[in-house]
Amino acid sequence: MHVPEQPRPGLFARLAASVSDPVLRILVGATLISRVGRGIFLTVTVLYFTFIVGLAPHEVAIVLAAASAAGVVASLAGGWLADRFSARRLVIWFTAIEGVALITYVFAGDFVTALVIAVICGAFEQGANSTRSAIIARAFDGESRVHARAVLRTVTNLSIAVGSGLGALALALGTAEAYRGLIVGAGVLYLLGLFQLVKLPSRVDAPPRPAVESVLTATGSVDAMATADAADESRRDWVRRSPWRDPRYLVFTALSAVFGMQFGVAELGVPLWIARETAAPEVLVALLLILNTVVVVIFQVPLSKGTHDFRVAARVSAISAWLMAGACLVYAAAAGLPVGFAIAVLVIAALAHAFAEVLSQAGGWGLSFELADPLRAGAYQGVFSMGYSVGALAAPLVVNATAIEHGFSGWAMLAVIFLGSGLGTWWIARRAAATSVVV
Repeated sequence: MHVPEQPRPGLFARLAASVSDPVLRILVGATLISRVGRGIFLTVTVLYFTFIVGLAPHEVAIVLAAASAAGVVASLAGGWLADRFSARRLVIWFTAIEGVALITYVFAGDFVTALVIAVICGAFEQGANSTRSAIIARAFDGESRVHARAVLRTVTNLSIAVGSGLGALALALGTAEAYRGLIVGAGVLYLLGLFQLVKLPSRVDAPPRPAVESVLTATGSVDAMATADAADESRRDWVRRSPWRDPRYLVFTALSAVFGMQFGVAELGVPLWIARETAAPEVLVALLLILNTVVVVIFQVPLSKGTHDFRVAARVSAISAWLMAGACLVYAAAAGLPVGFAIAVLVIAALAHAFAEVLSQAGGWGLSFELADPLRAGAYQGVFSMGYSVGALAAPLVVNATAIEHGFSGWAMLAVIFLGSGLGTWWIARRAAATSVVV
């Protein structure tokens, strides 16, 4: 008997199905709103500091570096706190403080004020990110955790793109009022996202640590010494579960941080390379960023499927390593070519780069969850987030010292760095697959 083929669900039906979980819907709603504000701020921040606040270039660099450094510490602290206090309340408070701090940028009139506000924003942004990762680790399991991260990253890219378009209004008008008005709007959008976050259920919080039961003697009285020993053993077990005592996770985090410098290549290396060393028009920088966003939006969710499996995570990590290494060499090859060839080569490199980004994120998310001790989800996600923050902090220095300073040989050095870190992640995932016990 012939069974008629079921029609494939439409695009909107598939999108709705991808956020069917109530916790994911809440996080998506908050992200859609608040990340538009993030896109606005990312677009105007450097020019606001320069033209409105009146900071010198080196002062702007210090402000941004200090914010990133504060984020490194806050990434760790956010995860640590999420194991001890309500993650729901933490993410609400962190987001609220960051939104208010963004609004106070309109009162920044000197270097010190801008520095203090930037440090507060950077710290609470990364603290919220770590807490959000802990929430995902507890609210979902297996493949659904990676799916949630992929959906949220897709939504983040879309929202930031919209915010960037709104931020362009301030750049077009060029007035202090336009800049300040959009910065206030960005902060308000963060605060509006709180109306979604307050709906998070209690199951996203860390489970309470089991209480140590009193040890009784033969007569039924409490044996104080034995009870104290049991309490000490419980504390020692908690400490033993720390990510800082997990060498495999620390090495994985370090490798992920190194590979994460590929974002610095896109933000700093490629724009400067195009402007200084190739015949391609500078407008290509914006077009390549749009191309990257399109690839992430279309492919992040489907290519993240199955990366909770160590073998799949190993495979995508290896592919991303070779793609990123190849992208570096192709970027370098664009120097000295005629305009048309240079544009074509740069587009090919950007496509390889975009897919390397998508695959490396998918593999990294799967491993960050599956290699972690579930009882210390917050601490593990805090360490992983801290690694990415360190990578982001180091990326401008590394990219400048390689590709920008040494040209083709510098790009080749970057290719080796990315290949080594990506294949190192592949090796860890393969080892984990070989030693894991299938129940």
